[in-house]
Amino acid sequence: MPGRLQRWILALSMAALPALALAQSVEGVLMPGEVIKGHAKWEQDCRKCHIPLDRSAQPRLCVDCHKKIAEDLRDHVRLHGRLKDSTCRRCHTDHKGRKAKITGLNKDTFDHDQTRFRLRGAHKKPKTKCEDCHKPTVKYRDTPQACQSCHRKDDNEKGHKGRLGPKCEECHTDVNWKETKFDHNKTRFKLELGHKDVKCKECHTGQLYPFKDKPRACVACHKKDDDDPAKKGHKGHFGSKCEKCHDAGKWKKSIFDHERDAKYELKGKHFDAKCEKCHTKPLYTVKLPSDCYACHRKDDDEKGHKGSLGQKCAKCHNEKNWKTSKFDHDKDTDYPLTGKHAKVKCDKCHKSGVTVVAGKPRVKLPTACYACHKKDDDDPLKKAHKGRFGEKCNSCHTTKEWKHIIFDHDKDTDYRLAGKHRKAKCESCHNIPGEVVAKGVPRVKLVTACNACHKKDDFEKGHKGTLGVRCESCHSENSWRVEKFDHTKSRFPLTGSHAIVECKKCHKTVDYRAAPRACNGCHERDDVHKRRLGIDCERCHNMRTWKSWDFDHTKTGFRLDGAHAKPECYACHKAPMQKRRDQSIVSGCVVCHIKKDVHRGTFGPRCERCHGIDAWLPALRLFR
Repeated sequence: MPGRLQRWILALSMAALPALALAQSVEGVLMPGEVIKGHAKWEQDCRKCHIPLDRSAQPRLCVDCHKKIAEDLRDHVRLHGRLKDSTCRRCHTDHKGRKAKITGLNKDTFDHDQTRFRLRGAHKKPKTKCEDCHKPTVKYRDTPQACQSCHRKDDNEKGHKGRLGPKCEECHTDVNWKETKFDHNKTRFKLELGHKDVKCKECHTGQLYPFKDKPRACVACHKKDDDDPAKKGHKGHFGSKCEKCHDAGKWKKSIFDHERDAKYELKGKHFDAKCEKCHTKPLYTVKLPSDCYACHRKDDDEKGHKGSLGQKCAKCHNEKNWKTSKFDHDKDTDYPLTGKHAKVKCDKCHKSGVTVVAGKPRVKLPTACYACHKKDDDDPLKKAHKGRFGEKCNSCHTTKEWKHIIFDHDKDTDYRLAGKHRKAKCESCHNIPGEVVAKGVPRVKLVTACNACHKKDDFEKGHKGTLGVRCESCHSENSWRVEKFDHTKSRFPLTGSHAIVECKKCHKTVDYRAAPRACNGCHERDDVHKRRLGIDCERCHNMRTWKSWDFDHTKTGFRLDGAHAKPECYACHKAPMQKRRDQSIVSGCVVCHIKKDVHRGTFGPRCERCHGIDAWLPALRLFR
């Protein structure tokens, strides 16, 4: 009905209006009232907000103008984006006059948490009014959220005057402005030990505490303490880095570790010396040398060696007592003093003194034994070698006693002496004059093979070279006679009855290698088969006993079944085999049954296709 009524009214209006009135839109005639001031410029263009007969199009037309609202709806943010029903006319209706407010906002029931700024703490108290934050000339959505936008006056009058920036929430809370939550440890200066109990204004002095850009160096606050003689300050003598020695706990207690922080450990009397004793000039301006000679040169000139032993005083002296020498020849030189050397006076060897030039001895003594004991080696009364065995005396002799020999042929050479070799004299083998020369390098290196010395014995009483030069395979140093030869290491291990057979039974000559390894080499006479079963005796017989055999014909590739199991071996194996295996024995039927072939070869050699192995006749199956 309402739609039909509208059409009637529209028809009557068009008929009644003059030509000038027809120029106006029909919608203008039907407009229920004036729009608000913000929409006034579109008042004559109804299609800007309405589409005839399409009520659902109105929200889409609203957001075409209100771009920011459209973004909120699309991204589901802010108030409009979080509403369950985002139809515009649900909250906003126009045509109520120029001064009408169409927001429809109920301040008492409005949920501020749906916006980007949740009300908490003091912001949520009843005393706080909307007008305190939302100014009449600023849209709700454009209201600034930074604390300073509302509290700038508080910051200027009672606060920091903008020195700490606009992020008030980093220190203050919304419950109480005076209540702070600032964590000083998140700044560039952590509050530790004694600094924790100090009030802010103790360090942040001046009007309104200029917290930012406060100097962090200790000397900025503690310069008076350093200059105060009553507090035993240094008056800047040790620089401005107070934290090198002091910490925030106790000013009087020094944490400076000279070994760790200065790379110079204080020992003995150095530990008890006052800092000013060595650091006579302001610290950091002159780097002190760490060598002893820098401080004790005067002591060396007046009571010491006058520079003759160089400048490395620490080699002999220590910090505990200047007069006590700690020089250890074993540790401090490359030549440890052992045996009788430990009792010899220094000038016995260091005849020209120990004068040092540029930290190095002018004359460096040789450490080789021969340098001092050449006369002993040449002296015939001391039964010496006269250079025959080289200059490495320590290979055989010790510093404990010259006559005491420590040379061990087993450990010191690659040839171990065993049996009768241990009792032989050195000259028995080392019989070449001048065999060992200077520096211990042999001029002629002896061959360690047995044959090098016992070749004559091998040709006169042995094998005449037939078994090679490795005599040790059978013989030992205890006796020339064979004690126990391990036949398992040869090409023919002895097992079964072979293990109790005498060597000469198989080895007819001294050329042991010529002994045959094949069974028929020794058992030709024992072969009752006369080679008709081949010469591979081990295929049937074993080494335990000749009479037992366990030959399995199925392993040959020709299984004995049916009538084949009855004949004796010689029925098929008639002729002697000349080779290890008789290649003339063929498994084809025609080889043995050619005389029974009534077909005379017309059906081929594969008899088994028609005949069975149990009986030759009758044929079991037809040819296929």
